[in-house]
Amino acid sequence: MTTEVATEVATEAATLGGGCFWCTEAALLQLAGVESIVSGYAGGRTENPSYRDICTGQTGHAEVIQVRFDPSVIDYRTLLRAFFAIHDPTTLNRQGHDTGTQYRSVIFTHSAEQEATAKALIAELTAEKIWPDPIVTTVSPAPTFWPAEDYHQNYFANNPGQPYCVAVASPKMAKLRKVFAGRLKP
Repeated sequence: MTTEVATEVATEAATLGGGCFWCTEAALLQLAGVESIVSGYAGGRTENPSYRDICTGQTGHAEVIQVRFDPSVIDYRTLLRAFFAIHDPTTLNRQGHDTGTQYRSVIFTHSAEQEATAKALIAELTAEKIWPDPIVTTVSPAPTFWPAEDYHQNYFANNPGQPYCVAVASPKMAKLRKVFAGRLKP
């Protein structure tokens, strides 16, 4: 008789802001090792902000996603490379037509190791001169994360025909599939 032992996967958290959270969530969910993503808000002054609050630009929050990932399948550095591949880290407080501080490029770190990895990768990408303009992505310790309203969760999966999803999220998803073809979920 064999006895099965249940083992729990030790996941890590990554909190990333690269413009609209619908797009970032939809793209990164395709990666093997990404267990779950929650869209939300971080980096501001207001407790428990709503989407309406952060859209005023007065709360200081960024639209972010909090990713739970299995580091034995996808390491933090690779996750960050995918993050940089799907947004423009050189535009301050802007991604495409979305403008405001809530759309800033930001990495909120959960450990000293994550901070060092993020800063080292930004230095590498800067040296590679991938973009003609400097990277403006900020790196800082993870503040309180506030989950967004339910209708923002899995937005693309629930609204694939929505015009914004078709025009903005779908191309980011396609780019990730092309650049990270060997790292996608089956």
